[in-house]
Amino acid sequence: MRTRPLGTNGPQVSALGLGCMGMSALYGDADRAESIATVHAALEAGVTLLDTGDFYAMGHNEMLIGEALRTAPAALREQARTSVKFGALRDPDGGWGGHDGRPAAVKNFVAYSLQRLGVDHIDVYRIARADPGVPIEETVGAIAELVEKGHVRYIGLSEVGADTIRRAAATAPISDLQIEYSLISRGIEDEVLPTTRELGISITAYGVLSRGLISGHFTADRQLGANDFRSMSPRFQGENLRHNLTLVEALRKVAEQKGVSVAQIAIAWVLSRGEDIVPLVGARTRQRLTEALGALDVTLDAGDLTAIEEAVPDGAAAGDRYPRAQMAHLGTER
Repeated sequence: MRTRPLGTNGPQVSALGLGCMGMSALYGDADRAESIATVHAALEAGVTLLDTGDFYAMGHNEMLIGEALRTAPAALREQARTSVKFGALRDPDGGWGGHDGRPAAVKNFVAYSLQRLGVDHIDVYRIARADPGVPIEETVGAIAELVEKGHVRYIGLSEVGADTIRRAAATAPISDLQIEYSLISRGIEDEVLPTTRELGISITAYGVLSRGLISGHFTADRQLGANDFRSMSPRFQGENLRHNLTLVEALRKVAEQKGVSVAQIAIAWVLSRGEDIVPLVGARTRQRLTEALGALDVTLDAGDLTAIEEAVPDGAAAGDRYPRAQMAHLGTER
């Protein structure tokens, strides 16, 4: 497994990370035993970065990862690096109540995460969305105190814009920014990516397959349950979906010429963007994990990249990546 650094001050991690959210929430029902087997398979393949959030199914995902780590061989458990998002407020009905970045809340959140994960420290800790009522300097400063005490190793950010990145980096060393980045979500290339590169901050890219939309496996007639985020996502609705799947079919032709799957070429494109970018693959099964890992063997030359970007031009996707109300919480425009 190749490795990449998380910033100039962060750890070396596997070139692909495992995003674990879908094993607990937002993409419909998941199989617990298969989820744990998938985490184990990822660790066995050399994947070291496991990404979660304390609000994914109200702690369920952290407990799932905790169980997977506890039941993994010691050598694999020791190589795992945990990346945790915090701050999203939930209610018993599964609703969302904003984000809390107050220093006292940061320390409260981390105490519960350490317990659920069954670890003595979290490798990378970040607020999921900046709290508009709390200066980012206060939130990052609270995490820096946790670093000093050994409860956290590195500080990350999530879904914030260039100005917030600069303010955070002036407060304490930042290892990485977690943000959506894929062939159909390239907004970070305008201001965010140049800023992180200037400051020596890496990108952990989520949504590299756009929640399965550009995986090559999603079909127009697929029925989504009420507990599936995609049933409310603009990119998965009506004409937007039909348009976006035409982009996928164009990408499929490029993938077939390379002898790889659509998912593999989409992940490989993100990998090709730079050594400072670590894609997170949201595999929920060992089968999907195996496919995703195959992207590491895909080499894209200049002609391949041209063909890929002609098939899926920047800005070609129809629909926002989140419903309108959630778009307001993002630090980037698209």
